[in-house]
Amino acid sequence: MWPDRRLLDLIKTEFPIVLAPMAGVMDADLVIAASQGGALGSLPCAMLSVEKAREQVNIIRQRVSAPVNMNFFCHNAVEADPRREAGWKQRLGSYYKELGLDPVAPVDAANRSPFDAAMCRLVEELKPEIVSFHFGLPDQALLKRVKAAGSIVISSATIVKEAIWLEENGADAIIAQGAEAGGHRGMFLTDDIAGQPGTFVLVPQVVDAVKVPVIAAGGIADGRGIAAAFALGAAGVQIGSAYLRCPESKVIAPVRVALAHARDDSTVITNVMTGRPARGVVNRVMREVGPILADVPAFPHAATGLAPLKAAAEKLGKVDFTSLWAGQAVRLGREMPAAELTRALAGAALARLSRMAG
Repeated sequence: MWPDRRLLDLIKTEFPIVLAPMAGVMDADLVIAASQGGALGSLPCAMLSVEKAREQVNIIRQRVSAPVNMNFFCHNAVEADPRREAGWKQRLGSYYKELGLDPVAPVDAANRSPFDAAMCRLVEELKPEIVSFHFGLPDQALLKRVKAAGSIVISSATIVKEAIWLEENGADAIIAQGAEAGGHRGMFLTDDIAGQPGTFVLVPQVVDAVKVPVIAAGGIADGRGIAAAFALGAAGVQIGSAYLRCPESKVIAPVRVALAHARDDSTVITNVMTGRPARGVVNRVMREVGPILADVPAFPHAATGLAPLKAAAEKLGKVDFTSLWAGQAVRLGREMPAAELTRALAGAALARLSRMAG
């Protein structure tokens, strides 16, 4: 049925579809629903405490017997720079004034923690079938412990050099993340945003460069995209934006409206939301301040100054300061239950592959 079964054999799901981990807009509910449809459900853990991550995985385990993917960031954490923070607050000053907020009021620091010893102990305790990383891989000592717990390790590459590095350093499968993909770029050996290749170009070159299964990501939101990924040599796909409008996602109503009205040219790569390049639907602050700013606070500290603005604007039903992470295929997303969507995507892809084979 599927022209390349290596990913299916590795992750043991019904379909070679990975639900993209989308921190902040999903929890166990979407993981469960996508898993029930036959995909690999991914739980984003970068914004969760150890206790919350444990609770979420336990909820998933109670509802489905499918494999679980716990996803983590593994960036190098940097301390907030008071000078940059102050400059950023000054840049955002007119927005604070407009919303009647005090720019010097204390704000909780943005929480996007890299994978550490505490999370590694949780992985050893819960033994998820798959552990995926973004921004490279954790240090070898932690990675060895993850593998010793029996977990398959997956990570994202945005250029061929990153894919080769991931394979050499222990990844069992590689997500080739094209420039079309929504959310944070998985870049870790390059900071050249302008040079990021698209999915159609990246996937076959990564397939040629590595022996492990390649998962295509970026701009894939229907059966045609899945079939195209397999034609390019991928053994699976990772899909995120297509699931954003499912009832099981935690996307708030005004964001759903913005996503529903997005077009093929509505998204850009920006660093003003978090301090790290990510693709999303253009909002007011991206349009007026960014999308790319040289002196924005380092990841994830840019989000700290935006947090009070985001909360105040959302109370007014506005998404001027909300991260609207989505890929260029966001328009192809549908409002339907995630299990149903997963089966529809797989069915359409198999039909298309069958016609291509014939």
